[in-house]
Amino acid sequence: MATGTRELYRYGAVAVLACAVACVSLLSPHACAQSNEVIIQVDTARDRHPISSLIYGVNFATEEQLKLLHSPANRNGGNATTRYNWKQNCTNSGNDWFYMSHTEPGTAPGESVDRWIEANRAAGAKSLVSLPLIGWVARLKADRSPTWSYSVAKYGKQQKTEPNNADMGNGSAQDGKPVDGNDPTDSNIKVDIAYQKGWLEHLTQKFGTAKSGGVNWYLLDNEPGIWQGTHRDVFPVGIKMEDLFNRELAAAKLVKSVDPSALVGGPEEWGWTNYLYSGYDSQWAGVHGWDKPKPDRSAHGDVDIMPWLLKQFATAEQTEGKRLLDYFTLHFYPQADGVGGDDVSEAVKLRRNRSTRALWEPAYKDESWIATEVKLIPRMKEWVAQSYPGTKIGLTEYNWGAEKSMSGAVAQADILGILGREGVDLATRWVCPATNTPTFKAIQMYRNFDGKGGSFGSTSIHCSGGNPDEVAAFAAQEGANGRITIMVINKKPHDAVTAHVRLTQGRTINSSITQYRLNGGAIDRVVPPFHEGPIDVTLPAESVTLLVVGS
Repeated sequence: MATGTRELYRYGAVAVLACAVACVSLLSPHACAQSNEVIIQVDTARDRHPISSLIYGVNFATEEQLKLLHSPANRNGGNATTRYNWKQNCTNSGNDWFYMSHTEPGTAPGESVDRWIEANRAAGAKSLVSLPLIGWVARLKADRSPTWSYSVAKYGKQQKTEPNNADMGNGSAQDGKPVDGNDPTDSNIKVDIAYQKGWLEHLTQKFGTAKSGGVNWYLLDNEPGIWQGTHRDVFPVGIKMEDLFNRELAAAKLVKSVDPSALVGGPEEWGWTNYLYSGYDSQWAGVHGWDKPKPDRSAHGDVDIMPWLLKQFATAEQTEGKRLLDYFTLHFYPQADGVGGDDVSEAVKLRRNRSTRALWEPAYKDESWIATEVKLIPRMKEWVAQSYPGTKIGLTEYNWGAEKSMSGAVAQADILGILGREGVDLATRWVCPATNTPTFKAIQMYRNFDGKGGSFGSTSIHCSGGNPDEVAAFAAQEGANGRITIMVINKKPHDAVTAHVRLTQGRTINSSITQYRLNGGAIDRVVPPFHEGPIDVTLPAESVTLLVVGS
């Protein structure tokens, strides 16, 4: 989703281990007497649980990128998927680009998504396809040229026009007020959920069912809580709770009727505001004030919308006799000033280092307009446990910015460690980083650190020490007695840190250790001689270091 959209509602070890990922969790300022030293304790017998390989997914990666990352999952999401017209193979950009309906690569029905799925299959990645629910799809002219929703000739002068088309307005009048009363059919076709049945049948006929290698997941559209902003030319009034659930239920039932083996994820909501309130209430509060009771929420017992939706799906399972929602999926973008962008000033780097706590720490108060405890992963698990037990959780969009710098890379490495340690079932970064960036290589440190498919362990184990705003550590193991991998991340912008990695009960390392390090360029490999005893390793400023213990 575009940055502008995310801002829309801003104001209204390391040691011998087992098969897994664990993380640093002590909150004391420093574990050692000196500020640039840290003791990291690893215990292979504690906190053991599987790490889902699906947390290392991405959005819109190429086949080459998927292969370099050994990525397990690739999602086609974002605002443009909301109005994808599979029959004409076109979509509408919404407010990301002048509400323009335009072609996708290829002229055959569904061709652009077909090509994308074929590339995923060639790279060994699972496909997550977004299913439109808004009730409108893009429309092209007969010659496949673009159409648009806010013609200057039809609706008057506007604040901006498309650089190459003086008639394509941005939907805002010159006084800044939105152009109201436009005709949605100028650039769109009205459809219902039955329109998508043909697409699902096309996909299963071409690629097979999910259990036979076809599309694995269908996701319930994209960020419905802000359709009234991103797609206001066709959906000017925010969606209410009942309407949202009815659309999602109909879509989930359709998916399961065409391919019972496919998995369904939703509601794919954008962020904090719409975890709690419907799009209707968010829009209402923007006009009347956030301190007043919200009408849609009040009509539903004053409950948060996300657990309410989960409860509706739980009831639907009892009625239908089968599960219709397999994954509870949300999006999250850090809202603190500068963190989600390219800013790498000192203050923003430190804020970015702290902000990953919003994913896991119950006591961390978000340093943004949210100004309260997000505790996203514990919150999602709580909602599931209370409202629809057994539902898996996923984070299908996230991005911590600074992709081209080590500040973004250390945040990405930290996030992947957190996702594994906290037991998230699925995650796909928005979007796949450019191949030559440190952030791309940070993902490689978990999935292909040696260029031969070397990956972080599949079982998370206990790993603690230090201040996670400065040094984060995660540990994992392959099998009951296999190779141990320890990821140590020095977030400090300027200072190197000495990490003293210790096993519990005074045990020592008695094995070979290989070290891989990301410090701005390529991933460097160092193979020390046979090692016995404790591990002391120097971590350069803003670096990601992986210790591989044993073969």
